Amino acid sequence: MGKPTRVTNRIRALRFAHGEMTQAELARRIGVTRQTVIAIEQGRYSPSLEMAFQIARAFEVPLDDVFQYPEDQD
Repeated sequence: MGKPTRVTNRIRALRFAHGEMTQAELARRIGVTRQTVIAIEQGRYSPSLEMAFQIARAFEVPLDDVFQYPEDQD
């Protein structure tokens, strides 16, 4: 895994809003390990653009409903 990211996400909230989907179920739907889902949820790993779209599609929401990037530039 890479360095921590400034990208934030709502994956945990979306999982619970979608029938309390487990990390394992989301991982299965997008073709990764549960550990990868955990790392993304915790902000320790940024998914590829393709994986980000797969995650958004799993929840049937737009990409920016799942991932956010802060506007302030340090």
